[in-house]
Amino acid sequence: MAKRWRIHPYDPDLIAALQRTARIPAVVAQLLLCRGISDPESARQFLDPKLSSLRDPSDLPGCAEATGRIHEAIRAGKRIVVYGDYDVDGITGTALLRQCIKLLGGDVGYYVPHRIDEGYGLNSEAIRSLAAEKAELIITVDCGINGVEHAATARECGVELVITDHHEPGLRLPEAAAIVHPRLPGHRYPFAGLSGSGVAFKLAWALCQQASGAKRVGERMKEFLLQAVGLAALGTVADVVPLVDENRVLVRHGLDSLKKAPPLGLAVLLRITELESKPKLDSEDIAFTLAPRLNAAGRLGQAQLAVELLVTDRPDRAEELAQYVDRLNESRQTLERSVYLAANKQAKEQFDPENDPALVLAERGWHPGVIGIVAGRLAEKYHRPVVLISWDQLGIKPGIGSARSVPGFALHAALAACGGHLISHGGHAAAAGLTIEESNLDCFRAEFCEQAASSIAEEERTAELMIDAEAPLSAFTLQVVEQIEQLAPFGQSNARPLLCTTGVTLANRPQPMGSGGRHLSMRLKQHEITLRAVAFGGGEWGEELATAAGPLEVAFRPVINTFRGRRTVELHLVDWRCGGT
Repeated sequence: MAKRWRIHPYDPDLIAALQRTARIPAVVAQLLLCRGISDPESARQFLDPKLSSLRDPSDLPGCAEATGRIHEAIRAGKRIVVYGDYDVDGITGTALLRQCIKLLGGDVGYYVPHRIDEGYGLNSEAIRSLAAEKAELIITVDCGINGVEHAATARECGVELVITDHHEPGLRLPEAAAIVHPRLPGHRYPFAGLSGSGVAFKLAWALCQQASGAKRVGERMKEFLLQAVGLAALGTVADVVPLVDENRVLVRHGLDSLKKAPPLGLAVLLRITELESKPKLDSEDIAFTLAPRLNAAGRLGQAQLAVELLVTDRPDRAEELAQYVDRLNESRQTLERSVYLAANKQAKEQFDPENDPALVLAERGWHPGVIGIVAGRLAEKYHRPVVLISWDQLGIKPGIGSARSVPGFALHAALAACGGHLISHGGHAAAAGLTIEESNLDCFRAEFCEQAASSIAEEERTAELMIDAEAPLSAFTLQVVEQIEQLAPFGQSNARPLLCTTGVTLANRPQPMGSGGRHLSMRLKQHEITLRAVAFGGGEWGEELATAAGPLEVAFRPVINTFRGRRTVELHLVDWRCGGT
């Protein structure tokens, strides 16, 4: 679908003032202003986030109570189980909290539910099973805030429950020994955007402080916490929470930690994925290389193995697990491509994706582990909220659904409004899950589309590209792009800068890249400058680009490509149109 381009206004006086007062390059000043940062102190804090600027964990709602309960359990020799979600955020938070309790001498294990058989979050059957195996304290990671019934089950089983989560709390909180949550009702923590692994890191930090009897922890605990920052960074980037405030600090320093002192299993995974040879890691390395492999284990029902990869101290087992999750990711990619082609075909043949306010697609046999990824790709493609539902092959179990949204449409609120047609639902404003009986599909689809139609005005159903600036290709020298990199880490709420230019021609015919030709490679020419460009996910543009009449206008993100020690500027093509359109 065509997108509207909005170019940020250019104010040379403001740029010059920030450049002078903050002592930064003009291009960096301009990009900071695009992000709403206009005073020199805020600019310095943004460009150089310090670990010391993280808030003390005692400030996090519920953290002090949870710390006390966990320390009591460790001292009493009670069996502790860390119960995490099956995505990367839950996996990394589970691993770091398990490692922390083990370091402090606790008797600790971990449990991650099977994505397909058990579904998201706490479940009563698992709690009873853990209680039968002598668990006396369960600590959740990235789940549990809406587990009112499951907390009651834990009480019935005589199991103490500590909940750590960051998802949207319901009207009623579960009765637990402690709840650690940045948006806990009745509290006002300054930053609501922590990921589940970020919350787990704060709790681990508090546990180390209490064990040390001081704010400054001992050397072994300091080494552990620095490594734990890397795990928290992994979960934070993978969960697509805003990379601002404390998340920016965690990711900036976590990337250094992952490079310098990764856990054994991650060190092997870095070697297998050839990231080991990079001088430094960036957030895109997490988002597009590490996180998909860890996520593949959870998506295909083997999240326990991903946690084991992060906590094992056996080199042979680390090698075995890293190789296995790498192969699982290949399987996940194959499944994803198959479901995407089928879902996109259904959208075009049975609905009107260009005009319908939302898409609710369903099919028997779509793998539940990849429908969320596909829903996200379709939501981006059509700029509509998308729900994908996988029906049980035998028609015995309810359908499992994943939903992805667009800016301005809160999924969790919309699903709550449609709750009468659903068995269960939960999630964020941008991503959610649900279960549904097949007989309720039509009513749910109609009501969900009504919710979208009433929330998203027709003129807002065209995606917008917010472009930081317009500049010729000649402006993107290696030095300038290195200056742009000062704004990293890039991610949610701090996207890699998006630029545009006009009067561009193709220096060669676009070439397909990757399995299935999903991506494109080409060379773009403007006057005497020619630069390589890659369109990730833009394989469908190939023929249209090759036959486009006249010069092009292109929107792109400049990056530095390092190959065999040589560093060059490369453009990641985001959108294009014929000149004058």
